[in-house]
Amino acid sequence: MKSKAFLSQLGLPAGDAYHLPDSTKRFEDGGQYRFEVPGIQGPGAMKALLSEVERLELSIHRVTQTKGIMLLSDQEITDMVGLAIDGKTELVLAIGPRATTDTSASVNTPEGQRMGYRLRGQDQIVRAMEEVYRAVELGCTSFLIYDEGSLWIFNEMRKHGEIPAHCHFKVSAHTGHGNPCSAKLLESIGASSFNPVRDIQLQMMAALRQTIDIPLDLHTENPASTGGFIRHYEVPEMIRVAAPIYLKTGGSVAKTHSWDTTADDAKKRAKQVSLVKRMIDAYYPEAVASPK
Repeated sequence: MKSKAFLSQLGLPAGDAYHLPDSTKRFEDGGQYRFEVPGIQGPGAMKALLSEVERLELSIHRVTQTKGIMLLSDQEITDMVGLAIDGKTELVLAIGPRATTDTSASVNTPEGQRMGYRLRGQDQIVRAMEEVYRAVELGCTSFLIYDEGSLWIFNEMRKHGEIPAHCHFKVSAHTGHGNPCSAKLLESIGASSFNPVRDIQLQMMAALRQTIDIPLDLHTENPASTGGFIRHYEVPEMIRVAAPIYLKTGGSVAKTHSWDTTADDAKKRAKQVSLVKRMIDAYYPEAVASPK
């Protein structure tokens, strides 16, 4: 088949990797996996999460806010940065401007929803850049992005010394990417980690891993609004074929992506991490987690 031959010529997978090969790639510390808890929208929920994680004797490596930097006060950002430092975890703040908060009604129509959270107009790009500048000044250097064009300009900001070189840009599942060619493109324009679509299957994960070196951010469970599925039993295989990966855990506690997590919800998300860790310990005990 000509298409498969040409993909192979470019060094890309000729198809999905149904043979599910082991991934030999690792985080820089040698780990195969890390835990990420998404949907922690403010310092109250974050404090409750980290306290419960400590009580359960767990390690989480990343806490992600999804509603947007523009909805946080300077004090809230500073408090979350402080909690991240004390808890020895990475804090990821989401870029606030997006199609659903813009003045266009298109995104609220059945066909317009296809634009996802992407940005409309250069003014929205400027606003997104301002969010990054502001958060960096307040001590945060990891960001969740929903728009490929904004990723490109953030990478240029990083290359030109406008922001620290170690700034991390995580591409959200809401951009709608799920194939190796898209992953290759995102890596080439500055993605530090990539979250493919939520229902991606193991053979697809394996093909992605053959294509890119950056970590994959993979959902172990999902809010009701995006399917509500729980994939805990698949996690050992996810690690084996797709390492290095962030295991995005706790989403099933929420009803929607931007769910305003309460302190009690945060404790429930910590419990979900413990359930996934049990699966790893039972079915892939030799898997190596990154240190805290």
